[in-house]
Order: sequence, then structure tokens, then C-alpha cells
Amino acid sequence: MKKLIMFVITCLLAFSVAGCSNQVIEPKSTQSDMHSSAKKLKAEAAGKLGVFYLDVGQGSSQLLISPSGKTMLIDTGDVDKEQLMLNYMKEYDIKKIDVLVLSHAHADHIGTASAIIDQLDIGKIYMPKAGNTTKTYENVLKSIKNKGLKVSTAKAGITLDWDEKVKVQMLAPVQPSYEDMNDTSAVVKVTYGATSFLFTGDAEKQSETDMLESKADLSATVLTVGHHGSSTSTSAAFLKEVNPKVAVIQVGAGNSYNHPTEAVLKRLDKKGVKVYRNDQNGTVSAVSDGKDVKWATER
Repeated sequence: MKKLIMFVITCLLAFSVAGCSNQVIEPKSTQSDMHSSAKKLKAEAAGKLGVFYLDVGQGSSQLLISPSGKTMLIDTGDVDKEQLMLNYMKEYDIKKIDVLVLSHAHADHIGTASAIIDQLDIGKIYMPKAGNTTKTYENVLKSIKNKGLKVSTAKAGITLDWDEKVKVQMLAPVQPSYEDMNDTSAVVKVTYGATSFLFTGDAEKQSETDMLESKADLSATVLTVGHHGSSTSTSAAFLKEVNPKVAVIQVGAGNSYNHPTEAVLKRLDKKGVKVYRNDQNGTVSAVSDGKDVKWATER
């Protein structure tokens, strides 16, 4: 993580000198401790968009820091990653989450949300209407209630108020209910200048079809691959419409689901999409100046 953070600092500094391209450059060693480096990163990121695909194993969590320093957290990893997530918040010097999006009610996406809500200042919370009866989900609702917070329904057609320089749209769920909870996933598109990032949760083919039929602008520079690279997501038609340059797969090493599947990897390869994976690259970081996206990986 220490090398990752210093690497991204180097990328940020490079923006002001010579622009960038989607390449990975080895970071120089540093004696700075992780926490102070994270603070420096936040300062250097002023005026740019930082997107951090946190390595939470077989789960999902993305931390975004806007050009004006606003924060957004999309999902929080599984229940066994509570301390890891709190450590990430400390390392990135995050004391407030301005927007918390919990894509859907499965534990690998909301597992540590109760701890995040309990220990940090929280602005707005977005969740789909569909819930479940698990202890994890009940704990999230309890933490929200104890903090006196309200939940806004995550659904297609919403524009989120986050940063005046960044457009944040919710493209799914399109329908009010789905048979499969994965299809209730909130899908968020973040656009900064000429660059854009699509976050898909565990949305599967039915939700993807509904998004295609809604005629929403799905095109994005970067795609967070749906459902950890499961064959139930990232259909050929959906991938064609998104047409990403880069894809990030949030997946744990040696997972029992065999994610990501060979079918999805082949689709991405056929379209010439650069792929980053948490199981191979650790935490994956992207920094956009509105024109180009610079990448860094933990390993």
C-alpha cells in the first residue's frame, strides 16, 4: 500500500508536467510513513478525480475523491474486512463520506458498512429498495437509524449532488423489482471532463438489458466489471455499448466461484480492453485530470 500511494503521488505530479498515458511506472522508494503519504496524496489530488479500487478480497469497494475533495464510497467489502476498511479510511485520511452508495444487500458489498457508518461522518446514503433478512443487512439499517440518517432510494434516473465539476448519474436499477437481488444493484456513472467511470455492482444480464433498452449513455472510459467477472454479467451487447478502454475486476485470489470467468476475460481481450484485477494487482488506483487517466497498482 505504501508503494501504491507514493506511486499515485508521482502520477499526479506528472500530470502538471507532461500529461499522461495509461501505463504503469515503478514508484521511487520513500521513507514517509503510510498515513502521512496518504495525506500528501489527498493534497496532491486537488483539482483531479481519484478512483481507488480497494483490495478487499472477494468483495467490492471503490473510494472516490473529487477535484474539490468530496468523497464517495461505493460498497464496503465483506464482513471479515472491517478492520481493513477502517485502515483504508485512515490511510487515505477520510473522516467523512459525503456520498455512500451500497449497491445491493449482499454481504460482500455491504459487509463493513455498519462500521463505516458508526465511525465516520456520513452525508447521503443511497441503497436500492430490495433488502434481505440477514444480520449484516439488519446491522446496516440499525447503524443508519442510530445516526439519525435517511436512505435515498437508488434507482435509474437520479443525478447525485457531489461535486460541481463531476457528473454522477445512477443508471440502474431500471425496474422497481427484480427476481435476482444482483439485478437490483445500483449502477453509477461518474463523468469528469472527457473521462468516465462506470460502477456496476453485481448487475447481471437482466439489468444490463434494461439499461440498454433505457437508451442511457453507458459509454465509459473505465468499466468496473459486473459481479466480479461472473459469466452472468458483462454480456457482449453491454460491453459493446460501454466500449471501455480499461476494465477493473474486483476479485479475491483463489476464490471458490472461479471468478473472473474465462468467457468474460475473452470478451474483454477481444475488444482490446486493458484489465486490472485486485487478485493480481492489489489495490488499483486511477487519477483523472479530465482528459487522461493515469494508473497505478499495488503490485
